[in-house]
Amino acid sequence: MPLVSVNELLLKADREGYAVGAFNANNMEIVQAILKAAETEKAPVIMQASQGAISYAGLNFITGMVRIAAESSPVPVALHLDHGTDFEQVLDCIKGGFTSVMYDGSKLPLEDNIALTKKVISIAGPVGVSVEAELGKIGGTEDHVHVSEKEALYTDPEEARYFVEQTGIESLAIAIGTAHGQYKGEPKLDFERLAQIRSLVNIPIVLHGSSGVPDEAVRQAISLGVRKVNIDTNIREAFVGAMRKVIAESPAEIDPRKILGPARDATVEIIREKIRLFGSSGRA
Repeated sequence: MPLVSVNELLLKADREGYAVGAFNANNMEIVQAILKAAETEKAPVIMQASQGAISYAGLNFITGMVRIAAESSPVPVALHLDHGTDFEQVLDCIKGGFTSVMYDGSKLPLEDNIALTKKVISIAGPVGVSVEAELGKIGGTEDHVHVSEKEALYTDPEEARYFVEQTGIESLAIAIGTAHGQYKGEPKLDFERLAQIRSLVNIPIVLHGSSGVPDEAVRQAISLGVRKVNIDTNIREAFVGAMRKVIAESPAEIDPRKILGPARDATVEIIREKIRLFGSSGRA
């Protein structure tokens, strides 16, 4: 089927009380793995590309691969820009066929973040493209986005209410204790803060930096209103781990398909686990 908007997927998830997985795609094998996992689980899915992925693969290649995957599939697929901090690149993604974009102005002063988010919405809305924003800084590093532990700030519930009222944003990424990349210890999420934010804003909440968060914590976050859960690091770990295993066992192997094929298979399995965890199996 044609690509769908993220907002369409998240509104259904909000009505029915589950979350949709948003999985970062960097190459053809990962796109194929995300699609196979979603089809096997009969689940809606969001394929997202970061600024780094676009720099690596090219905007047209990323868009083309995901569009072809979606058109051949019976499950709903959305294409989302993850952490768009460059306004011009956000516009390029809208023009290039993305059905959703995240404008990340979280490092800006609040009023500047509001003004630029509204500008993105004014362009994206008329062409049916969903917009996600971020308030508060999520720690860690993801491609071009780096936030130190010292800089990481939790989202203020009252600021979240004000931000949503002023922008009319469709979904909001918040900082409640998650981080991008691999965790050094077990993350402790601020569920009370999440509950406060959800009581003040009536839109789907997005949880970034979710790789490495304990399953029970993810379930609790979803029960409190998280409707989109981002996964990248777990995909990288599964993909590269399987490649390393093949190379270690067959160091003379020169057929990339025999190295990348098992990596793709391992990625399918970790994504299927996440889809079941998020409660989106059978929701397509």
